[in-house]
Amino acid sequence: MTHDTALIATIVGGLALAFIFGTIASRLKLPPLVGYLLAGVVAGPATPGFVADQGLANQLAEIGVILLMFGVGLHFSLRDLLAVKTIAVPGAIVQMAVATLLGVGLGLWLGWSVGGSLVFGVSLSVASTVVLLRALQERRMLETERGRIAVGWLIVEDLAMVLALVLLPAFADVMGGDGKQVVIDPLVARFDLGVAGAIALTIAKVVAFIALMLVVGRRVIPWILHHTAHGGSRELFRLAVLAIALGVAFGASYLFGVSFALGAFFAGMIMSESELSHQAAQESLPLRDAFAVLFFVSVGMLFDPKILIDRPLPVLATVLVIVVGKSFAAYVIVRMFRHPPAIALTVAASLAQIGEFSFILADMGVGLKLLPQDGRDLILAGAILSMLLNPIAFFAAQRLKSPKVQQREEKEAEAAAPPHVPAAELPAQTALTGHTVLIGFGRVGAIVGQALHEASEPLVVIEDGDRAVA
Repeated sequence: MTHDTALIATIVGGLALAFIFGTIASRLKLPPLVGYLLAGVVAGPATPGFVADQGLANQLAEIGVILLMFGVGLHFSLRDLLAVKTIAVPGAIVQMAVATLLGVGLGLWLGWSVGGSLVFGVSLSVASTVVLLRALQERRMLETERGRIAVGWLIVEDLAMVLALVLLPAFADVMGGDGKQVVIDPLVARFDLGVAGAIALTIAKVVAFIALMLVVGRRVIPWILHHTAHGGSRELFRLAVLAIALGVAFGASYLFGVSFALGAFFAGMIMSESELSHQAAQESLPLRDAFAVLFFVSVGMLFDPKILIDRPLPVLATVLVIVVGKSFAAYVIVRMFRHPPAIALTVAASLAQIGEFSFILADMGVGLKLLPQDGRDLILAGAILSMLLNPIAFFAAQRLKSPKVQQREEKEAEAAAPPHVPAAELPAQTALTGHTVLIGFGRVGAIVGQALHEASEPLVVIEDGDRAVA
């Protein structure tokens, strides 16, 4: 296949296979996610037939992560994030520590070095952004208290992983690896800042990015949306939303060393303060869903089913650490903060999987000659299997809740959904004849109304919102 068609073939092949296997999964009463992962296995190098470009698939999947986190940010505010900090910060740190220790123990049992076992353990400690958010969205939990706790927990994990990716090369030589195999921050190398300097620089960059978004982004992003919307072009508005989401995510990574996902989340959170945030969410929804599907396809492409036959016990142990060890630790931590069992079960089920950060850290560990290739294969197998088992974890968590709790959660989900606006009383009949009736006086309606007014055309406007029509 020529280079010119590799991108097209990857998109077409990925989406077509995802549609076929997703449909089969739905017919079998399984989540479509299962079908998407199997589509990736079929498109990957471990199976015969069509093989998609792994590098291109990973980049397309990254766009899905960006748009998904951007959409979550649109439904979040800084107030929501600060409201869960008392449980999200200590909870995520303790849960990651427990999962890391379990992974280290498993690595030592398999005969790896302490450094390799540590990389393995940290890789098993962080949940997948896409899997967690999709699970909460499908169950209408994203804007509930338990959903906000899970997302806040996820943000803390992302920040911790950014720090881990910076520190790993610095400590590689001490742990028996080769720190020269991975390029570290140019500023750290140029000024020979050392480990303490690398930590301080990373924290300073994250703080600088957040400050820039809160001070400058809070003014610039709503201003861009406002002026684009009043220009009257829906196409330009859609482009503005995508440019902001992707541009901020890329800038956060390139300039500040922050993950794409975290940058996109803050872009969405800042945009949520604009009155046009709901329209922005609608405009980005189709692309967000399509690229999120490609994320699962790209994960499936990494999986080699042979490992299930060659190393069944290590695979089983890895899955148990992810699904049982992590979720049990999260449940205990949430209960220690005096939250009810229902919230603890939801958070535990949300975190019972691993994903994109685990792959990045595993690749770096192999490059630093810390983690054996066998360790990366186990991480990939654990990720695939934990994603497949995640719907079952949510089902089990739901079954453990009492009927009263389930009814209360259904009411919370309905309350989190867009409110139903009752129809207003009909206005008095008009004596106008031969006039134009304009239904809705939003952005487009205002443009049409202005044109009719300038043409001296009689006009009746029907508008159920609080928008001024006169």
